[in-house]
Amino acid sequence: MNTAINTRILPLFPLQTVIFPQGLLPLRIFEARYLDMVKDCYRNNSEFGVVAAIEGASRHFPFCEVGTAVRIVDFEVPEIGLINIRCLAAQRFRVHAATQQADGLWLGEVTAIEDDVAISLPDDLVRTADSLRHVINALLKQGFDEDTLPIAKPYQFDDCAWVANRWIELLNLPLEQKQRFLELDSPLVRLELVQDMFIENERRD
Repeated sequence: MNTAINTRILPLFPLQTVIFPQGLLPLRIFEARYLDMVKDCYRNNSEFGVVAAIEGASRHFPFCEVGTAVRIVDFEVPEIGLINIRCLAAQRFRVHAATQQADGLWLGEVTAIEDDVAISLPDDLVRTADSLRHVINALLKQGFDEDTLPIAKPYQFDDCAWVANRWIELLNLPLEQKQRFLELDSPLVRLELVQDMFIENERRD
């Protein structure tokens, strides 16, 4: 596989999930190919890519072409053949080419997608951040501590991308819809769409 200057090779993990930059992803690993992958990534402090396994989403691969690189922050071996990890998501990427190894592991030739531009919350979207803060406080009152929350510090309640991304991870949305959010370039539009969903739910109630 030839690589251009701005590309890199990343092991890929197709999953029924979508993770956004700065998001937390806990995983239980038991398949041999992924056990080897996470051991190598943890040992080398390197990343792997999470891509949504949506049938028909790509003409070229059995997974979506836009995914997110993650790095392992917690690593536990509760028993032989099982590894529990928690990952922190980094940058989005686009898969341009991919090959599958004999063990079934996909290696992707990927290029990074630029980080979301930092945009302060407009006044009409502040309620989305206030609601997210309320959710975090409610979880803490229920006995969660900050190390076990599904949202990692630092909290950025004044940033459109951070607030939108955390809501999309928390909400029970179809995988295809979460993927469309991931592929949106504008964090402001992403958050506006999240608020539109809240308003629509309130109307139904």
